[in-house]
Amino acid sequence: MKKVELKSKKIYGLTIRTNNEKEMNPETAQIGTMWGEYFAKVLPALPEGSKGYGVYSNYESDAFGDFDVMAGAEFENKELTTVTLEEGNYLCFKAEGELPQAVIDTWGEIWNYFTDENSPEKRAFRTDFEVYLNENEAEIYIGIL
Repeated sequence: MKKVELKSKKIYGLTIRTNNEKEMNPETAQIGTMWGEYFAKVLPALPEGSKGYGVYSNYESDAFGDFDVMAGAEFENKELTTVTLEEGNYLCFKAEGELPQAVIDTWGEIWNYFTDENSPEKRAFRTDFEVYLNENEAEIYIGIL
């Protein structure tokens, strides 16, 4: 993991509102369905080499409240929702291996890191995001205070 400072950036994609409790229940989970729609409808229209983004924003409170999730890309499309990745400090966690499992495993590491009371960093709960670099590698950026 490394600490980085990022400029703001717009991402365009499909958005849902959910929470972690809903996503743990297969009957109410929405994120997988949203990504399926992204792969079927949005990805084919993107220029070759476009990076995919998973964006978590508009947090109601913390990890237990509602939040927005977007599957998107930097390629502007007026038919899609827009979210701005906020400028600021982030911790970047690397996910390597078979996707999506490597990303799921890395999120487990992130949860452990931030629930540790000795963690030197605290989550901002403003904007967090995943960047899919290739078929076996992603980076997860967590906004920090």
